[in-house]
Amino acid sequence: MNKIAVFCGSSFGTDAMFEVMAKQLGQALAKENIALVYGGANVGLMRTLADAALEEKGIVIGVLPHFLKSKEVAHEGLTELILVDTMHERKTKMNDLCDGVIALPGGFGTLDELFEMLTWGQLGLHNKPIGILNVNGFYDELIHLFNTMVSKGLLKETNRQMVMVSDNIDDLLHKMKHYKAPTVGKWIKKEQL
Repeated sequence: MNKIAVFCGSSFGTDAMFEVMAKQLGQALAKENIALVYGGANVGLMRTLADAALEEKGIVIGVLPHFLKSKEVAHEGLTELILVDTMHERKTKMNDLCDGVIALPGGFGTLDELFEMLTWGQLGLHNKPIGILNVNGFYDELIHLFNTMVSKGLLKETNRQMVMVSDNIDDLLHKMKHYKAPTVGKWIKKEQL
């Protein structure tokens, strides 16, 4: 993996560990010579993540829609800032640039980005590893929902395994480096239930 896209909050949240882990992830990627691809903003966990990678002399590529740059949230100290027209173009460009994805804690935008990558992977549009850094159990309920989707026959267990989860950065990167994409279709026939 040469480049990892990280999705995370544009706010800091109420748990100080969110910022601690964002900083540690930025540092770890730089030390592993893995370029960081992220949303290009200079706010919240996004800023902490980017600044940490830059402080370790890492490569940081931001992808930001023009309308957000005009709201003065663009990080001006990045290795490269790519401006696009829409949020959808942002996700497409980040997918084009990365070899894998990690989700840190975040809100609707983070989930939107995570689920789009999961959906594209499930449909075979990419075979990239997708990881969740589950800081202080932030994603526990979502992981429970994934398991419910499987038990209710709406998600194949094979596709559920596309999501690698850890609360440890080194462990998550190890899992992602050894990821093998599923080779089965996503559809579940009634007789398979």
